[in-house]
Amino acid sequence: MFAGMRLGLLTTLLLVTTMAAAPALQTFDAAQAGRAAVERLIKGDFAAVVATFDDKMRAALSEAQLRGAWESVLEQAGAFKQVRDPRVTTKGEYQIVVLPAEFERASVDIQVVFNGSGQMAGFNVRPASATGAAPAPAGAFSDASYVSRERFSERDVTVDAGGWPLPGVLAIPNGAGPHPVVVLVHGSGPGDRDATLGPNKPFRDLALGLASRGVAVLRYDKRTRTHGARLAGLTPFTVKEEVVDDVVAAVKLLRTVADIDPKRIFVAGHSLGGMLIPRIAAASGSDLRGVIVMAGAVRSLEQSIVDQTRYMAMADGKIGPDEQKQIDAFEQFAARVKTLQDSDPPVSVMGISAPASYWVDLRGYNPPVAAQKVTLPMLVLQGERDYQVTMEDFAKWKAALGGRSDVTLKSYPTLNHLFVAGTGPSLPAEYMTAAHVAEEVVRDIAAWVTGLALHRTQRSVEPATRAGAARAPGKWGRPIFGGSAEIAGDGRKWQRSGPTQGVDRPWRALIGARTADSAHSWQSPPRSPKWACPIPRAATGGRDTLMLTFNRCRP
Repeated sequence: MFAGMRLGLLTTLLLVTTMAAAPALQTFDAAQAGRAAVERLIKGDFAAVVATFDDKMRAALSEAQLRGAWESVLEQAGAFKQVRDPRVTTKGEYQIVVLPAEFERASVDIQVVFNGSGQMAGFNVRPASATGAAPAPAGAFSDASYVSRERFSERDVTVDAGGWPLPGVLAIPNGAGPHPVVVLVHGSGPGDRDATLGPNKPFRDLALGLASRGVAVLRYDKRTRTHGARLAGLTPFTVKEEVVDDVVAAVKLLRTVADIDPKRIFVAGHSLGGMLIPRIAAASGSDLRGVIVMAGAVRSLEQSIVDQTRYMAMADGKIGPDEQKQIDAFEQFAARVKTLQDSDPPVSVMGISAPASYWVDLRGYNPPVAAQKVTLPMLVLQGERDYQVTMEDFAKWKAALGGRSDVTLKSYPTLNHLFVAGTGPSLPAEYMTAAHVAEEVVRDIAAWVTGLALHRTQRSVEPATRAGAARAPGKWGRPIFGGSAEIAGDGRKWQRSGPTQGVDRPWRALIGARTADSAHSWQSPPRSPKWACPIPRAATGGRDTLMLTFNRCRP
């Protein structure tokens, strides 16, 4: 859930940012002040840094907490090497300085926010490129081997939940639509559209991989990334404002896109996004065809913070005194969260800060139990090496949903929280090595989405005939309207649901088709095997199924 957790002040929830109106300081050099703050951190002069805090920052982050957080950065990223030229942006009265910094084992972005009086009003450390910077050039990140760019195109879109515009991109398969589509939902932290973490871009992998397999994908920058400064003053602030409202807006947007099938819209949530799938499904109403939970968190956020801190402290086989202090601090923080009221001031520890309303809203929320009320088909996926959302969490999803025929649950022995393969215990340093989402995950999601899509397809089947028998053009069969449209077989005999109509044809039989939501229909038999498209057994419970597209087979 909290990827890169000990890499700086943690990539969770809100920044430690306390923006309030202040008089402008005309001669203030934010870039220079940001550099000075970093230099003091490097020298260990934490008191000098705290001396520049405004009152709210001082209340949110003590000198001891700042020291502990910075020591966590050094422990995880290694020795400091250099800081590059800062990037400065202005939002209202505030100047936001992002200083790209290189350490021995990782690159990070150090973000410092100054108010109009030159006081520090926010501070955050995140994996490089996770915030502030413009998207990397297309060539800076190589495509996974399973991506076929000739099979899809991308277009820029804007997701807007009533005054919160978010830039995004829609990957759409080439050829005749309308296509099924998946909306990707972020985990914790202010993620970009690719869910960038270090050199990895898991949402980009998923989007391009699925689009290569005939499934459109919408991904967008998270609200806490695009409107972080504005959100700092929002009350109340909950996961509804952070995540859910924007997903609902994305779904409504897709229903207006000509190439998208409005009856085949899916949502896939990762980590916190997976945790919120029951709420997203409830908020989206009947607009969804199915939902996907990827490493869906089950434990409360505050308990996850404690558990992950303890896990990483034990990575070397023992817990040192400083590590125990961090664990104790987070346990006290978790205990405090459990007693919060909406009217309480924001709570923070070691750089994790959010309004009381955020924590109170999630109190008592049990995602697997809430998912029992979701009537949509569900796909629940889990990496068995994931230390952030563990197999114990996955077991709770299985216990709650395993008895339902419309729920598929699957775990992957070698995959971590990002669904990237590896060996041995997973640690945050693993996220700093460039890799791609495992192809098996992309393949399974595509098969599941496409398998459900079959139930919205009406098909035309040739009356029983000998294999290879000639049919006159225009007489390849007639459309079947109504009922289920699945055509399945054991490799020897085909049947359609409803009144049985066998087709004595081999596995690669060519079957004419007409989709329920398209004007396209076959008037003569397709003569090329490219029209016969097998769907993986995983999508059909072990049965072989043929699916037809109008210009090519789905991979």
